[in-house]
Amino acid sequence: MGEIKRDWDLLSNEQRRLTIDAIITYFKEELDQEIGIISAEHILDFFLRTTTSAVYNRALDDMKPFLEKNLESTFFDIDVHLRKTEL
Repeated sequence: MGEIKRDWDLLSNEQRRLTIDAIITYFKEELDQEIGIISAEHILDFFLRTTTSAVYNRALDDMKPFLEKNLESTFFDIDVHLRKTEL
């Protein structure tokens, strides 16, 4: 039986399985409640659906300074190379 891959589910099958296990464990240990795999999958899907865009956008925002610094360095290297070839 083929698995359905949703746009917002960026987890590998292994990551998904481990996260579902972690949700089940959390409910048992922290909330003293037993939940099954299907309930844990629904909880995971809810959080992936509602938070994936925000987490992704935050990651992009966090990368901007790194990329800007590296692009600045790259442009500098290009300018140095161009000046050498003009001489």
